[in-house]
Formats: sequence, C-alpha cells, structure tokens
Amino acid sequence: MTIYVDGPENLSGVARQVLEFAGNEKIFLFYGEMGSGKTTLIKAICRELGIGDLVSSPTFSIVNEYASPQGPVYHFDFYRLKNETEALDIGYEDYIYSGCYCFIEWPEKINTFLPEKVCRVNIKVETDNRRKISVQKT
Repeated sequence: MTIYVDGPENLSGVARQVLEFAGNEKIFLFYGEMGSGKTTLIKAICRELGIGDLVSSPTFSIVNEYASPQGPVYHFDFYRLKNETEALDIGYEDYIYSGCYCFIEWPEKINTFLPEKVCRVNIKVETDNRRKISVQKT
C-alpha cells in the first residue's frame, strides 16, 4: 500500500489506513531519513489507538510505554544504539514478543533481532510537506 500525504495535519486518515492495512500485525518498523516524519506518524497512529498520553520520541530513553485501551504500546528509537546487543540489554525481546503494539524507529540498527512477521513503513520525503508512505506486511 502506498499513500501520499501533504502535511502532518492530514495524518489521522493515514494512521487509520495503516492500522487497517496491518490487521492483526502489531510490530511496526519505521524506515526513513532523519526528519522524514517517523515520530509524527507514530503520534498519529497512537491517537487512533486512543492513547491520551504525550507521545514523543524515545531518543534518549530508547523505549517509551504508553497506555491504550488495547493495553500497553511500546515505542522504540534505536538511533543512538552503539551495537545491536544494547537492544537486548533493555529487554527488547520481552517487549517485542509481548503481543502488544510495538513501533520501532531505526530498526536497521537491530536487523539481527527483528521478527519475521512485521509491518514495514517506509517514509520518503518528496518535498518539505509531501511524503510518500509505503506500507507492507511480511
């Protein structure tokens, strides 16, 4: 599935489409260059899941947990990892196999530990406000 979006104000519909496309899949991998809108899209998806907490990038904490009507939601940002094993040190596998929603930014930093069944979200910057969002299930 490919979606083009002009501006962050149009993301609620995109978030809904991504969740519908994913179906029962709860592990989401977000790919895109710095500043492409990964965290912004995750915020929109979290709103669609009914999360009232402040959603922000866990750049320094590596993982944030949010409360949702469906249970905990985990948001990872692996940008600052020095090596893959740091993900194991924070208990990554416990989160990822919990059955809860997991949103992972910079998943390429932990390729060895990624599960096979995921929903991949690629965000490509086309102009300052326009993004091409490609979503696929594996």
